[in-house]
Amino acid sequence: MSSDPLQALAIKPKPSASKRAHKKDAKFTLFNVSFAMTVILCLIAIAAPIVSPYDPLHQDILQRLKGPSAAHWLGTDQFGRDVLSRIFHGLRSSLSIAAGAVSIALLFGSVLGLAAAYYKGWIDRVIMRLMDVFFAFPVMLLAIGVIALLGPGGFPTGAAIAVVYTPIFARLLRAPALVIASSDYVTSARSIGASDLRIIVFHILPNLASVILVQVSLLLSSAILVEASLSFLGLGTQPPAPSLGMMLSEGRNFLFLAPWAAVFSGLAILIVAFALNLFGDALRDNLDPRLRQS
Repeated sequence: MSSDPLQALAIKPKPSASKRAHKKDAKFTLFNVSFAMTVILCLIAIAAPIVSPYDPLHQDILQRLKGPSAAHWLGTDQFGRDVLSRIFHGLRSSLSIAAGAVSIALLFGSVLGLAAAYYKGWIDRVIMRLMDVFFAFPVMLLAIGVIALLGPGGFPTGAAIAVVYTPIFARLLRAPALVIASSDYVTSARSIGASDLRIIVFHILPNLASVILVQVSLLLSSAILVEASLSFLGLGTQPPAPSLGMMLSEGRNFLFLAPWAAVFSGLAILIVAFALNLFGDALRDNLDPRLRQS
């Protein structure tokens, strides 16, 4: 290690323009790939009744536990139902529950976080301590507790996930909103008589758009896993409606005899969670100014 103080204080040279351009191209490519994967999965979920080769609820006992073939590309389950069709509809169910839950959590979390940041004082303390109470519970335990009150099913699952994720949005938005609420243009808007609602909606909230977009995309992938876990435990979407987690749970009973139902439903969960998480990371890299400059 050199003892020269001047050398120790020397500023490291910045990366060359070619290296920065290469890194920028890599981030752009990652964003395009993840965005394309997300769009394809969403289109499959939306068009599930059209692209599915069979009715996901149709049972054919003579075709039960058949392996992948030209008639059934991913095989059939223990009731002779087409696995591919059930995966398409299960993806639709999982994405709709996750999207609805994250949207509700975003709505209530934004209201609580922005109110705490804008009004400060006792309102801030009460809201944040309430959020701390929710944070004290593990995610799955809190979700199971909500479902225990509401009963199993798709709607209670979405409500449980929304309750779990509301504190995340509240705490995430509170910190930057505190800085924005103290800025000069917010003070100017308040001095000319702008209402609190107008300041929050038109001056504070738009500056949090990038933070919200990134967090929504990341929590969507997490919500897919939570929904699949609850369905795996029998607390989510109830049979005979298709669900990826429930398909995985049912397929494990025939894992050595007919593994395709469990394997392909597990791969579907992996792919959708990976695509959404990758899209969230790429979105963060492109929207965060500190990461863009590096």
